[in-house]
Amino acid sequence: MTMHYTRRTIAVGLLALGLAGLPAWAQKQYDQGASDSEIKLGNLVPYSGPASAYGAAGKAMQAYFERVNEKGGINGRKIVFITLDDAYNPAKSVEQTRKLVEQDGVLAMVGSLGSAQNLAVQKYLNARKVPQLFVNAGTTRWGDPKNFYWTMGWQPSYQSEARAYAKHILSTKPDAKIAILQQNDEFGRDYLRGFQEAMGEQFKKQVVSHLTYEISDPTIDSQMVSFKSSGADVFVNITTPKFAAQAIRKAKEMDWQPQHYLVAVSQSKEAVLRAAGFDNAKDIVSSTYVMIPGDAQAQGHPEVAEYIETLARYAPGADPNDSLNAIGYATAATMAKVLEQAGDELTRENIMKQAASLDFVPPMLYPGVDVKTSADDYFPIQKKTLIQFDGENYIALGDLYD
Repeated sequence: MTMHYTRRTIAVGLLALGLAGLPAWAQKQYDQGASDSEIKLGNLVPYSGPASAYGAAGKAMQAYFERVNEKGGINGRKIVFITLDDAYNPAKSVEQTRKLVEQDGVLAMVGSLGSAQNLAVQKYLNARKVPQLFVNAGTTRWGDPKNFYWTMGWQPSYQSEARAYAKHILSTKPDAKIAILQQNDEFGRDYLRGFQEAMGEQFKKQVVSHLTYEISDPTIDSQMVSFKSSGADVFVNITTPKFAAQAIRKAKEMDWQPQHYLVAVSQSKEAVLRAAGFDNAKDIVSSTYVMIPGDAQAQGHPEVAEYIETLARYAPGADPNDSLNAIGYATAATMAKVLEQAGDELTRENIMKQAASLDFVPPMLYPGVDVKTSADDYFPIQKKTLIQFDGENYIALGDLYD
């Protein structure tokens, strides 16, 4: 009897030792915002104010996560996606981020929009070691793991996009007289840096007018009048959607017909070009890394049908041909991949580790574009293509550029 008891004790002891020796990934580990049943994520977008068109991205993210939850969540956990309005105001971004972290207790911030807005909270989130993932802005600052380990961008950098426009201008219109309209913040300055770098010495020689505006300005009409008077025949439009649409309409009204380069953050066919008038927007050059159902490249992709269905069900009224919806949807899919890889180790440290270990293709990315990251590469998407609006749809101008 004694011998039997001893054997059972030994067996149980060995089992306990075995469990204690299991690798960390096999044990459930949680930080604030995670549990057996749910994962809390925070997000800020401007649902109101001068950049409210960008609110579409937040609604599309919400729709994606609702579809995920209906299918059982991620590793059995439901996503609690708390998306708040910061009105594109950095001071409001600080207030809302603190609420999400300190009151709502989110595990991570994901897909928040705007350069100045994310810049305003970057040091706070890094000091608290809260992941600031897949920032919906292309400022190069989001890819600096040495100084900001807890911050990672998502889309291609503004500087690389601006370099592509500069190279296209130099190759197609080497004697161009260039006018530049730039939003006066970090978003605008980052684009300008890339454009200046690629133009080199030609920048001073060929830029005949460079004007800025504030996001609080009612219009940019006076700048547009000045551009026409400058004799510029190329227009580089570094603006957010409201002002992009104004610029397109004003150029048409004045009968000013430069070759128009429009930054990707405002190339939305629905939110910008339709608002400005498709006829007025004909021949605009922009760039993209996502596809929309109306694109020739999207035909036959099963993910496109699921995207359309998801928006129709969970974001009624959202236009699937608005690229802002495609961006939000693909961003949410990227975060879902991170959480899937994280398994039961839902710590902030492991979230960052998994975000820096991606190699996959989220839905709605342009063919040939993928997501790849590493511990020293915090730029998940590094490919785009130049596109031109033909009056109805955007047409690719060539191969992808890196």
